[in-house]
Amino acid sequence: MKAVWYERFGSAADVLTYGTLDDPAPGPGEVLVRVRASGINPSDVKLRAGARPGASMEFPRVVPHSDGAGVIEAVGKGVPSSRIGERVWLWNAAWQRASGTAAELVALPSHKARVLPEAASFDEGACFGIPAMTAWYALFGDGADLSGQTVLVTGGAGSVGRYACQMASLGGARIITTVSSRVKADHAGVEDWVNYRETDVAEAVMEMTGGAGVDRIVDVDFAANQTASLAVIKPGGVIAAYASASKMEPRLMFYPFMFKDVTLRMLIVYQIDAEVQALGARMLTDWLEAGALDHAVVPGGRLQDAATAHDLVAAGEKLGTVVLDV
Repeated sequence: MKAVWYERFGSAADVLTYGTLDDPAPGPGEVLVRVRASGINPSDVKLRAGARPGASMEFPRVVPHSDGAGVIEAVGKGVPSSRIGERVWLWNAAWQRASGTAAELVALPSHKARVLPEAASFDEGACFGIPAMTAWYALFGDGADLSGQTVLVTGGAGSVGRYACQMASLGGARIITTVSSRVKADHAGVEDWVNYRETDVAEAVMEMTGGAGVDRIVDVDFAANQTASLAVIKPGGVIAAYASASKMEPRLMFYPFMFKDVTLRMLIVYQIDAEVQALGARMLTDWLEAGALDHAVVPGGRLQDAATAHDLVAAGEKLGTVVLDV
């Protein structure tokens, strides 16, 4: 099979190799997927560069990318043969594994290949996994009912944030988001937005809510937003943070949060409980079936263009998820 891989950390052009590897075979509990599209997340790029916290070369050779979409070609022991021929979206393929979706074939645990409804293209399925599951987990992973609530999504133009805005709306919430420009506000698709570079976010959000504040925050950078979050979160509210890139070890304002009875959730989809993950996957697939979600696909070329596509992700200027056509 054709694939892309690296054997050491470094710049994309220096370490990514495009070539031929042996075809994999599905083990017990696994499916073999003919990959049609491979999504590239920032975490994939950071790991290849050796820049992700705790990064180490766990395997002599790594085929990158966690997300993708394709068709099941074969199944391993314990997996129903009826799954052969299914269109599927893939997620978390590269977590603690040597083989991700940057290849024509990938063998992975059956539960990481979810039915991709005909309403969604392979490109759309490939940009779905980690961003969409992160958004769902931040909003609904604790069993929350968002009906009638107000949710603040920081960074609503990002891959996770954009899905979070859509899902919160589907859950019956009012959405406010922060972005850095009108172009990004349009991309987020939210009527109530704040330009965090030009406006005091806390003042603006409190004005928008009539002084009430928000019930939940889906947060892209806990350290950068901690002060504003404390100001706008209601007593008993929830802050679900999935990153803190500006400062990885921020100083926590513990007592101010405590006296507002705030729940702080630091989340990562790699560690989702299996039952919770299954619930999330069902909800996501139902939304895909209904055509309820809009996807932002950024074409990244073919497998042999992976290095250029990685650089596109690293630049941070794209709006959407970069997807390789396999």
